[in-house]
Amino acid sequence: MRRSKRLTKIPVTVLTGYLGAGKTTLLNHILTQEHGQKIAVIVNEFGEIGIDNKLVIDADEEILEMNNGCICCTVRGDLIRLIGKLMAQRDRFDRLVIETTGLADPAPVIQSFFVDEILYQQTELDAIVTVVDVKHIQKHWSSSEAQEQIAFADIILLNKTDLITSEQLEELATKIRGLNAIAKIYPTQNCNIDLDKLLGVQAFSLQNALKIDPEFLDEDAHEHDESVFSIAISQTGIVDGDKLNRWLYQLVQAIGQDIFRMKGILNVDDEDRRFVFQGVHMTLDGRPGKPWNPQEDRINELVFIGRNLNQMQLKEGFLSCLV
Repeated sequence: MRRSKRLTKIPVTVLTGYLGAGKTTLLNHILTQEHGQKIAVIVNEFGEIGIDNKLVIDADEEILEMNNGCICCTVRGDLIRLIGKLMAQRDRFDRLVIETTGLADPAPVIQSFFVDEILYQQTELDAIVTVVDVKHIQKHWSSSEAQEQIAFADIILLNKTDLITSEQLEELATKIRGLNAIAKIYPTQNCNIDLDKLLGVQAFSLQNALKIDPEFLDEDAHEHDESVFSIAISQTGIVDGDKLNRWLYQLVQAIGQDIFRMKGILNVDDEDRRFVFQGVHMTLDGRPGKPWNPQEDRINELVFIGRNLNQMQLKEGFLSCLV
């Protein structure tokens, strides 16, 4: 049993959300449910004195706390070191959960799992989960941190729904969908949610097919005033792998800082298997996915989430990669 675990990658869930949204409540919920898994946790608290660890309900899981700075910037090396230390004990746990500070930009945390060779080989990002305080998010909407946490998410919990009306909740969900067209959105109270919707969902790795809201592909679906939004491209055809590599490289060099997330499932060089790629700012990762079904239409699907993106420019750039 232990030998087999060493041959598999450890799934990682990253919890983000603005200050007071309910991340620690969600972490407690994860740790105290009967899910039969051993979970290692890294809790990050901004500042020299950590308090979040005192709020975490006692459980059998191992708690590691980082309190010498923000997990997403000055101590990313410490994050890599801590996870490396955990991986030496990987027989003791089944998955890893990282709770970031409420002021964290999730991007460098995500990038850590691609830039460090050991993490890349031994772990696999399962999902980025963002908790949103539906009562107070409007006050923080102009904050770049709050918008980026939503934009990076694979799963969004609209928490504290008992504090607003159903009409307000629907309006907020629509507004959030404008920032992030592909995240799963769940309304919650006290972050109470079925863990099957959070853990083991393979949302980040795209091993499941991208599911894009059909209405989102309408040409008029992207016109809104906010600077952060999503752009989706759906196009049949065969993609030239060399042209794709050149285009993506030039794209991240030019506007990588404004691209929070990229995801795509592509028909590259008419191969038997679909090509799956994802990116975070300047970091790109691609690999073969599951085989195409002989009967299915090979549709290339891409999603870009970021700030001030030019939809026409992105679509023209991708179309130039087609055979």
